[in-house]
Amino acid sequence: MGPKTTRVYEALRARLVAGDYAPGDRFPSERTLAEELSIGRTALRQVLARLVSEGLLEVRGRSSYRVPGAVSVQRPEGVEPWHVHGERNVYDNRWVRLQLWDVEPPGVARFEHHVVKLHHVAVTAVVDDQDRVLMMWRYRFVPKQFGWELPGGIVDEGEEPSETALRETVEETGWRPKSLEHIVTYQPMVGMVDSPHEIFVGHGAERVGDPTDLEETGHIEWVPLADIPGLMARGELMGSGTLVALLHILATRSGRSPTTSR
Repeated sequence: MGPKTTRVYEALRARLVAGDYAPGDRFPSERTLAEELSIGRTALRQVLARLVSEGLLEVRGRSSYRVPGAVSVQRPEGVEPWHVHGERNVYDNRWVRLQLWDVEPPGVARFEHHVVKLHHVAVTAVVDDQDRVLMMWRYRFVPKQFGWELPGGIVDEGEEPSETALRETVEETGWRPKSLEHIVTYQPMVGMVDSPHEIFVGHGAERVGDPTDLEETGHIEWVPLADIPGLMARGELMGSGTLVALLHILATRSGRSPTTSR
């Protein structure tokens, strides 16, 4: 982020940390904040996405933000972290790095633990005004099966995850999202694999051409959200990023019935 964007981020973060908004309060709209802070909507969305990733805001619906609600569970105190004495590479190439880490859990003897380093990834669920999500039907040779996936890919060096989310969606589907909201950053196999996954939700899209990444693309379809539970039950949703994004959308829309296309 640039100097002005950073100042806006710090100002909004200070408000949230100071408790200017109560748990569950609706945050001011993008338009209100853009006018108040004299910042462009694109730069403001970067700030809001960062606040969401830090857990200081939650996305609610289309470009609507709320302060996270209060929780009853407290963070435990007195639990000690593992101590890492060192690490060494066993295998390393442009796609995967296998390491051995010398670790010491509290009260347990030191031992070496395998750690797999993979790339930083961004995945995008684009939803249209008919409550359909943009998906690809693909064959994955590792599990030897076909399934539905969301577009996504590796975050290039020097690239913002939101840029990756937009680029990969266009390359793999030929559709450009009209807006993107960062939902969560998570690790799919946190016990052994380091591969941060960034999940984005887009609202609306325009067709800009044919897919250009022929290795990654497959059959492209706007799938009704109402079909997602059935596809999940049939085991046809591929990848943790796809599942996390779709479950988030279904959870935030649980109060209303999806409208499917005819």
